[in-house]
Amino acid sequence: MSDPTRVMIVDDHRLFADALERLLADEEGVHVVGAVGSGEEALALAAAQPVPVTVALVDLDLPGMDGVETTRRLRESSADTQVVIVTAATESEDVVRALEAGACGYVRKTQAPDLLVDTIRKAAVGDIVLPPGRLAPMLEALRGASPAATQVAKPDFGLTPRELEVLKCMSSGMSTREMAAALFVSENTVLGHVKNILWRLGVNSKLKAVSLALAYGSIAVPSPDEVESGCPEFLRP
Repeated sequence: MSDPTRVMIVDDHRLFADALERLLADEEGVHVVGAVGSGEEALALAAAQPVPVTVALVDLDLPGMDGVETTRRLRESSADTQVVIVTAATESEDVVRALEAGACGYVRKTQAPDLLVDTIRKAAVGDIVLPPGRLAPMLEALRGASPAATQVAKPDFGLTPRELEVLKCMSSGMSTREMAAALFVSENTVLGHVKNILWRLGVNSKLKAVSLALAYGSIAVPSPDEVESGCPEFLRP
């Protein structure tokens, strides 16, 4: 039996946090390690765990330390903890800042429960998790926010041809499972390539890797068709 997905809820709206905790309590393979109302409490709870939290669901508007700083510090303390922003302010600059800080995506607080659970499962394996149609705008926002956007150099970051293919797949929004099927390799092999890509680019999330590569021009901006279909051009028959 595989290890459970260990979820931490970070939200100071007690009714919402309680409802989310009850929802996840019935999900097979999901274990809620706790629900806290501040970033400081989240860091303490995460540090007290015998094994890393798998997915932290973090509200942006927290008392004291905000959701962006909480995201940054959770990711710094454990690369194995994926952060998903849960928010009503989906178009705010704070969402982009949270993605820059290492969040793997965000979900709306009004999202249907079954879609939220699916998001958690995808985040648990490191996939980019964004609402439908939001990948291209978020990549553009992140690319524009990157200091590399003003640079002339276009490094290859030492990526192997296969790692470059995986990076292009990531830019089209493909999941780990979809990349494995398309490239005829195992999911573990894909995860190994992703780990190498993040290390070579010096970032801690797929979104940051893609946005940095786009900012430097190391990969091309995916076309709307590639993003919509979730498949880069080089994989088309």
